[in-house]
Amino acid sequence: MDLPLIFALVSAFAIAIYVLADGFDLGVGILFLLAPRDRHRDLMMQSIAPMWDGNETWLVLGGALLWAAFPIAYYVLLPAFYLPIMAMLFALILRGIAFEFRFQATRFRRVWDFAFAGGSLLAALAQGIVLGGFIGGVPVHDGAFSGTALSAFSLLGLLCGAGLVGGYALLGAGWLIWRTEGAVQIFGREVGRAALILTASMMTLVSAWTALTVPEVAQRWFAWPQVLPLALFPLAAAGISVLIGRSLWSRRETRVFQLTIVLFLLGFAGLVVSLWPYVVPRHATIWSAASDVATLRFVGVGVLIVVPVIMAYLGHAYWVFRGKTVLEAHGTEEARQAAPSAGRRATASETALHLC
Repeated sequence: MDLPLIFALVSAFAIAIYVLADGFDLGVGILFLLAPRDRHRDLMMQSIAPMWDGNETWLVLGGALLWAAFPIAYYVLLPAFYLPIMAMLFALILRGIAFEFRFQATRFRRVWDFAFAGGSLLAALAQGIVLGGFIGGVPVHDGAFSGTALSAFSLLGLLCGAGLVGGYALLGAGWLIWRTEGAVQIFGREVGRAALILTASMMTLVSAWTALTVPEVAQRWFAWPQVLPLALFPLAAAGISVLIGRSLWSRRETRVFQLTIVLFLLGFAGLVVSLWPYVVPRHATIWSAASDVATLRFVGVGVLIVVPVIMAYLGHAYWVFRGKTVLEAHGTEEARQAAPSAGRRATASETALHLC
């Protein structure tokens, strides 16, 4: 049994699920300040409130597996990407605080709007910087990271960051189309086109820049004869992008979200083609970086217990909160809405609406 390969597949699965699951709620945060009205932002936040924290469980699982199954990769990659990783973690913490405080805030509600949107944007950018640095490779000498704290920042990382911002925004738009109605759904359809353009543009630029600056990746993609089957990946991505654009105003409300997931999976498959079988690009493979067999077996028992529990919990949460999101009052907002406005009398139509 090839335990390092199995753990590499499990780690890749956890990372992919995190990108897709947390991607749409990060995308909703990125789009947050673009919503035209405060009540629209209330509905957007409420649509992801029941599951956003559970989505981030996959990030913890992926990091724990990297540390336990591939300690050499953890030892090299953590100092290489220390700054963007810390920025991402602080951004995710800021988002979590904004979730709780915004529902209760009255005077500083706008501050928490910016905190939620800013945290979402910063987290996406930081993840893109890590991805770009990972693709480009990290400086290693005698088995240890030999660069500086600023080595993680590169043009490729910034392009990947912009691409993830666009991709997450597209996932968020698809989520709003699927899970909301009325003005918020229309907002998701309208902003989805701009997100699609940004995503497709950055995917093209990242692919071109990688081919020009990373010879090993260019050799992997363009050497004959594997260039013929590998060409199906960018062609499929272009086709899916066209279908997403045509589906933004489709009556099938789940289509944009589903097609965006397919687009992300194609990008993930392209990343695997570019970097396989390395966990530290061009330095350590999944077999040379893996822990000993006894450790992998011990960790494997934990994975067999933990992963089904996580999947069952999240599956139950998504099932319970399925369907369209209905706006509900929270905390001080409920009191504010219930209190009569000074110097103002309710009209007959408002009274009837309230009674309904």
